[in-house]
Amino acid sequence: MTQIERWMYRAWSEDEEAAELYFRQESEHREGLIAAMREARVSALSVFGGGGHWFLYAETEQDGGAGEPSGIFESQSSGSAPGRFEDEAFEPELLLPGADSVLSAWPGETRSRSFVPMADIFHYQRPADGEHWRRTGQTESYGRIARLKPDKVSSYVFYHYQYQEEKPGDGDKYGIIGLNENLLFFYAERPSTVEPAPYEGTLTTRNTPQDWAAVMQPHFVEWPDRQENEKIWLNLKRAFDIRMPEA
Repeated sequence: MTQIERWMYRAWSEDEEAAELYFRQESEHREGLIAAMREARVSALSVFGGGGHWFLYAETEQDGGAGEPSGIFESQSSGSAPGRFEDEAFEPELLLPGADSVLSAWPGETRSRSFVPMADIFHYQRPADGEHWRRTGQTESYGRIARLKPDKVSSYVFYHYQYQEEKPGDGDKYGIIGLNENLLFFYAERPSTVEPAPYEGTLTTRNTPQDWAAVMQPHFVEWPDRQENEKIWLNLKRAFDIRMPEA
């Protein structure tokens, strides 16, 4: 049985134009990137940017409990986080080896990093297996970002975990929110795929607020000088979106 794992990463560039040019060139000359994705069993790869911020979303495949990890994964000495292949961490730098020339290095580890992982704090559905996650129609990816007030991060995570586990399948099947520091990245696809989740949530309560937007609004730091529809969730520009053909 094929397992699907989802990954979100954040990056930063002091020179936004140089980074945009790099990712555009990767998109235009994607043969090498597709070959690397195929070898690493990366089935989907998207990059979005805006204001110097860059975000990467990826999906990887692995046969359940079998085989050696691809070189795209780095062995970890400590146990892996829930929802990750055991003792493995996805390395975007191995798919995009030239990114370090346009992205700033992140401190915190002995190895050089251009991308840092974002925690999955909310998803409408989680992949049950490869067949469940198969896309049955043509969709396009999009990304948005928002900023949380530092003292509201725990509240935001609490409400979203409650919503996720009380009402699985309530929105776009592929919609997911990542968090790094107080920055949120929302990945989704359009048109939305809304269907029942093939599993029950972990909560049997029914406490998700009915007035969701009103409860969420105080959590955010608004973006200045933006139109009303982008004061909270700012639209990102998609640099590229590559999906491997499904068998």
